[in-house]
Amino acid sequence: MATVHNWQLGREMTYRHEGGSYDRQFAAVFNINRCIACQTCTMSCKSTWTHSPGQELMWWNNVETKPFGGYPAHWDSRLLSMLEDANPGGQTWTAERGDDDAPYGEFGGRTVFEASSPTERALGYLPQEADWKSPNRYEDHATGHSKTGASLPEHDGWFFYLARICNHCSYPACLAGCPRNAIYKRPEDGIVLVDQERCRGYQKCVESCPYKKAMYRPTTRTTEKCIACYPRVEGSDPLTDGQPMETRCMAACVGKIRLQGLVNVDDSGVWSSDPSHPLYYLVHTERVALPLYPQFGTQPNIYYIPPRWVPRKYLYQMFGPGVDDAIAAYTRPSRRLLAVLQLFRATQEMVFSFDVQEGPKLNEIMVDGEPLELFDDTVVGFDRDGREIVRVRVEDPLIERPGKINSI
Repeated sequence: MATVHNWQLGREMTYRHEGGSYDRQFAAVFNINRCIACQTCTMSCKSTWTHSPGQELMWWNNVETKPFGGYPAHWDSRLLSMLEDANPGGQTWTAERGDDDAPYGEFGGRTVFEASSPTERALGYLPQEADWKSPNRYEDHATGHSKTGASLPEHDGWFFYLARICNHCSYPACLAGCPRNAIYKRPEDGIVLVDQERCRGYQKCVESCPYKKAMYRPTTRTTEKCIACYPRVEGSDPLTDGQPMETRCMAACVGKIRLQGLVNVDDSGVWSSDPSHPLYYLVHTERVALPLYPQFGTQPNIYYIPPRWVPRKYLYQMFGPGVDDAIAAYTRPSRRLLAVLQLFRATQEMVFSFDVQEGPKLNEIMVDGEPLELFDDTVVGFDRDGREIVRVRVEDPLIERPGKINSI
């Protein structure tokens, strides 16, 4: 076992391999506040990658309703219970938040790697076939209802939608668990893939992945998983003329909840400082987007803007102690953040940098009893070569079509 630095935990931790060095890291931010669970992302992925025999129960992208839903069933609550059993009362965080090396404080508990037995490489379990059968179980099921109506910051009865893909972690548990070394991270973009020639279907990756995004295919007796639509990321699609492109689930998103990109990383695999990159800006500068279950220790690269109306205690468990600051930043966004939020799903090409051009004042509204000024700024996104690819205003333009609109 090696010792690596996990900035999401704010400390060193043990891992099977040394930290890798990558040219860039595939990453994304999902804004849960916008998700409507239309499952368009789910079906776009399904129709592209998992429509063949043996893949009937495979959903590389899924949207589950929290707190009761999960695919496979109860994947997170079951592992959280296992971690608590391995370290009773010790799965806690410090209250102090620091710089980019420890933005959420320090996790004092055990990761899935540190809580494993001497014969395991990561604490985990193998789901039963029945656990994979109902990806939409408990959809739209709330915790209850209120007779007096709902109001922020927390609702009495609540649920929210959690869209999930493989996190393409910096320290993948599936990679650590594979006895065949069949799983690897690509050096050019950090995408986690399975070498089908080396895989023998032992399912140790399925057992080890805390997010259960490695899946066994019985017809081929091998593991398959989200491949981050790497041909599109490589720029092989003619639509973007050689530029890196969003994945299928991203491009199909109706609610515009997703922003995807490639971030620069240093020799240890940590994101290099780049406040002009929209993902770096959201995760590190504004800290409005948080990792999913950072206490697992895999350092996932898919981040979430947490929902405003959910009890904080539940969100602390899911996203760590950065929840209060993230929700505060989203509820009262800075002028620059409000502009950057308009980039979500604004173009199929990946945005590598942005600029904000200031515009006139639109309005002044009251948020949490305090005034908030809104401006019609314009955010401009640039591709890998620095060329402008998108330009979006904070205020949606009003377009009038002259003449008859339809034939009815």
